[in-house]
Amino acid sequence: MTSLQRKGPQTRILSTGEEEKLKRDQALVSAFKQQKLEKEAQKNWDLFYKRNSTNFFKDRHWTTREFEELRSCREQHPLYNAERCKVFQCDLTRDDLLDHIPPESVDAVTLIFVLSAVHPEKMHLVLLNVYKVLKPGRSVLFRDYGLNDHAMLRFKAGSKLGENFYVRQDGTRSYFFTDEFLAKLFVDAGYEEVVNEYVFRETVNKKEGLCVPRVFLQSKFRKPPKDPAPTTDSASLLRKEF
Repeated sequence: MTSLQRKGPQTRILSTGEEEKLKRDQALVSAFKQQKLEKEAQKNWDLFYKRNSTNFFKDRHWTTREFEELRSCREQHPLYNAERCKVFQCDLTRDDLLDHIPPESVDAVTLIFVLSAVHPEKMHLVLLNVYKVLKPGRSVLFRDYGLNDHAMLRFKAGSKLGENFYVRQDGTRSYFFTDEFLAKLFVDAGYEEVVNEYVFRETVNKKEGLCVPRVFLQSKFRKPPKDPAPTTDSASLLRKEF
């Protein structure tokens, strides 16, 4: 079994059969059930983590390859101090990060397979919350499911909640991003786009004759740096001009 990876500005082109499947599966989950799923979102994810605590989460070595900002985190950094690490549970759509973290004090924020679990109407709340604690000039490092990912095409009829938004059998939900949607989401929250591209991975099992096409969106959005304070000379010049 081998895995191949490449990057590109456009998502994967679907086969005729895949396009027909998506066209057939247009019926949405009822409004009542969708409200119930939103209300029980935390409970459903808590159960998911409980079931998969030992066999789901893996050490993501690729993060330091893809995001240079994280390389010093993996190395034994001389300034690392375990006493400065703070772990807390937080609903990013509702709880204020400033209750735990000083404003504009964070060097990098990772949203790796996080935002897809949030209802699309609440995603902007996450970005605004993060914006408050991120230092000016620093970035949010993002990776999540992309449009036309294999996982999206595996959903059965009756699983669709909205455009590119689906529910799994266990009640957890997943959104599949386009680069345009994500860019608008971040820019509207005050960020600047640095990188925003699709990542394509193919897991090939030649013996079984299987090829699983995965699509992710990998991005970096920066909080704009603050304008430097005017120097004494420039301030004097401004007074002369006016």
